[in-house]
Amino acid sequence: MAIRIKARGGESAEQMLRRFKKLCDKEGLTKDIKRRQYYEKPSERRRRDMRRREVRVTRDFAGPMSRPAPRPS
Repeated sequence: MAIRIKARGGESAEQMLRRFKKLCDKEGLTKDIKRRQYYEKPSERRRRDMRRREVRVTRDFAGPMSRPAPRPS
C-alpha cells in the first residue's frame, strides 16, 4: 500500500504534505497506525468489536421511529 504524491505545477511543499495527510486519512492509514501503537489482546479486540456490533444493531433495529421529533421553532 504505497501512497505516492507528485508535485503539481507551482505547488509548495506544505501543500504537498497537506495532500499526503488527506490521502493517508482517506486510506485509513492514520487510524490503523494509532490502533496498532499499543498491543491489544485478542479478547479485548473481540469485546470492542462486539460492543460496536451491539450499538449498530440496536440503532438499526430501533429505526427512525425511535428518534425524537424535531422541536418547532
